[in-house]
Formats: sequence, C-alpha cells, structure tokens
Amino acid sequence: MPKPASTEGLPASIQIDRRIAELGDWRGPVLARMRALIHEALPDVVEEVKWGGTPVWSHGGILCTGESYKSVVKLTFAKGASLDDPARLFNSSLEGNTRRAIDIPEGGEVDAGAFKALVRAAAAFNASKAKPGKK
Repeated sequence: MPKPASTEGLPASIQIDRRIAELGDWRGPVLARMRALIHEALPDVVEEVKWGGTPVWSHGGILCTGESYKSVVKLTFAKGASLDDPARLFNSSLEGNTRRAIDIPEGGEVDAGAFKALVRAAAAFNASKAKPGKK
C-alpha cells in the first residue's frame, strides 16, 4: 500500500479532510459527522492537528480530539470529568480525574443535540478557567 502524501505545512482543515478520506471505511463518515456537529455547536472552533495526525478542536483551550481505532471512533474531551453529561454520552475513560471520552462503534449513533450541548459546555468550561487578559 503506498504511503499517503505528506500533509505537513497544510492547513489543519485540509489535513483533517485527508485523514477522514484516508480512513476509507465507516470511520470516515462517523468522524466527519462528529466534526460537523462540533462546527454547528461552535462555528468559530479552531481545528488543529497534533500528536502525529490527531484532529484536535479548540475553543479557549482543547475541547476534544478525534481518534480513530480499528473498532471505534473516539472523541476524547480534555476536561470531560468536569462537564455535566446528562445524556450520559461519555462511555470511555471514565476512571480518570480529567478526561472523558465517547467511543462510537460501527453502526453506533450519538444524539446530535446532546453532543453539541457537551461541546458548548466544554467551551464554557475553558472560558471559565481563562486567565484575565488571555484568549
């Protein structure tokens, strides 16, 4: 299998587009859907790519990452343990004191409204912890 073309130096949005396309199976559309929901929740969200190609969404700090594994697409919220999750979307990384994650298996669905509320809550949490004079 040929190695994908380097994405180094490209804008994060293009790198994430390519990452989604490279997945080539059910994980691509799932990651694309979750990305779209993040943008719907926070139109001014910042996209980045870190740690060897992991999509990262930030708003006053990291909101979540979008990782793809063989059996799940994982959305890890950096400060998830501090967020209210009334819809109980978090189903992974529950034992830690900081992070929480949503694992989405093939055929799995995530409630769009509840997910967008969680993204907004993460942004509000980041804003509440911002140092004065810093964005």
